[in-house]
Amino acid sequence: MSEAADFADALRGLLNSVAEAGRTIDIWWRDDDATMPSPALDDLLDAARRHGVPLALAVIPEPAVPALAERLAREPDATVVFQHGYAHRNHAPKGEKAAELGAHRPADRVLAELSDGRRKLEALFGPRFLPVLTPPWNRIGDEVAARRGEAGLKGLTTFARMHADDPACINTHVDIIDWKGGRVFAGYAKMLKVMEEEIGRRGGPDPDPLGLLSHHLDHDAGCRAFIEVFLSVTTNHPAVRWPALDALFGVMPSAGAA
Repeated sequence: MSEAADFADALRGLLNSVAEAGRTIDIWWRDDDATMPSPALDDLLDAARRHGVPLALAVIPEPAVPALAERLAREPDATVVFQHGYAHRNHAPKGEKAAELGAHRPADRVLAELSDGRRKLEALFGPRFLPVLTPPWNRIGDEVAARRGEAGLKGLTTFARMHADDPACINTHVDIIDWKGGRVFAGYAKMLKVMEEEIGRRGGPDPDPLGLLSHHLDHDAGCRAFIEVFLSVTTNHPAVRWPALDALFGVMPSAGAA
């Protein structure tokens, strides 16, 4: 059997255990760094459409172009837009981890940028835009996170257990790219280990949603193949639910959205 087939069988086994315990898991999908149409984006949207799953496309406001809104207008309403910072520009000093929304600048300035970005995304995407903040590099300063509502952004999503004490934060957990190993698919062995750990964490009666994280502009053939396998298994298993993203985050389109 191929690695993909072995992974699919192992993932079904994990989910079978969830079903046998009388539980379910909510799964959702976020893809980062969208600014314009591309063949890579087409591949991503095609996968979401064929499998009938909601997709949160984290769009960078400053470089986002109207052609992206025109492209998304042809997609099901379940494909929505989140706000991916403002310009995806690093403001951390040399030697520190990259961050656009960290504590390296006054919070008022950061929030002003986020407000400008929200207004642009509202104008471009209308009700497809949901007021959920996706910090670039998944990093955000505590003050900006606490005050993001001043920029009109209710929801928050980062990675793993970051900002887990924020009741409006719903994170991703399964990053399919090996960033340090050449920006390639992380491999089925790594993905299975992550799924074992994350499903194992969700043994309680009210488990946190499990988030898939992708970056379409960095996908190789392995990433695309994994997404197909992952969606094929999880969209056809009784232990899995794919909730609508507005309901999952408890948000509606911003009041300013057309």
